[in-house]
Amino acid sequence: MDADSKRLVLFDGVCNFCNSAVLFIVDRDPKEKFVFASLQSDLGKETLERLKCDPQLDSVVMVDHGKPYLRSTAALRIARELKWPWPILFYLFILIPRFIRDAAYRTFARNRYKWFGKSDQCRIPTPELRRRIVAEPKRPAPATTTHARQT
Repeated sequence: MDADSKRLVLFDGVCNFCNSAVLFIVDRDPKEKFVFASLQSDLGKETLERLKCDPQLDSVVMVDHGKPYLRSTAALRIARELKWPWPILFYLFILIPRFIRDAAYRTFARNRYKWFGKSDQCRIPTPELRRRIVAEPKRPAPATTTHARQT
């Protein structure tokens, strides 16, 4: 599978539950269909802006061929691509109207830090996971000027 056909998952990099969810996905994605970036990363912010999503988005985002999927729809579309039995969740829960699924999702999202905790920064990925994390775009170093001291 080439890099352009992979699905990008944007997640909250400081959320303990979200970090565990990324590991869960990696363990059940033997064909490596997914790559990951945190919402807080430059790539995450740039992707949200390019896709015209709210930059303060508090949701998992799955981008498939340039189309963003948010909240419960993103979670279900991710489940659909994992190894058995997880795709069954997609086929069961996609029948529930999105406004109901997303209401449940928002309730969970509002409480995830309280229930699972939060870290000060994104965790350092294992070597196995590191190759699945999308590299940040290289930024030019800021120009520095030195001022000669006059005496």
